[in-house]
Amino acid sequence: MSAVRRRFRDDRGVSTVEVVFLAPLMIAFILLLVAIGQQVSGRSAVSGAARDAARAGSLERDSASAAAAAAGTAERELGEVCVGGTVRVEVTSGGGHEPGSLFSVRVSCRVRALDMLGVPVTSTLTGASSSPIDPYRRSG
Repeated sequence: MSAVRRRFRDDRGVSTVEVVFLAPLMIAFILLLVAIGQQVSGRSAVSGAARDAARAGSLERDSASAAAAAAGTAERELGEVCVGGTVRVEVTSGGGHEPGSLFSVRVSCRVRALDMLGVPVTSTLTGASSSPIDPYRRSG
C-alpha cells in the first residue's frame, strides 16, 4: 500500500510543470491568431480603399484631379490600418481621362500585424481596382 501512496505523492507538482510549459505556447498561439486577423482585416481594408479610390477618381473631370481624389480617398480610409506615411496610390489606367474608359488604381501600404503590442511586424499589402468613367458626362 505504501508504494501506491508514494506514487500519488510523486505526481504532485505535475500540473504546475504542465502550466509552465503550456502557458507560453498558448500565448504564442493567441498572438499568431491576432497577427493573422490583422492581416485579413488589412487585406480587406486595402481592397476596399482601392475600390473607393478608383470610384472617386472616375468621378473627376481630368487626370490630375482624378489622381488627387484617388490618393486622398485611399489615405483617408487607410489612416487607421496602415503604418503612417506608407499609403501609395498608383494610377494604372493608360491614356487620358476620357468618358467611356476605365480609371484604374493600385493601392499599397504596410499593414500593422503585432504593432499594437509593440512588436514592429508589418507586411505590405496591395489592392487594385477599376471604375468606369461615365460616357455621358461632360468633360473639361
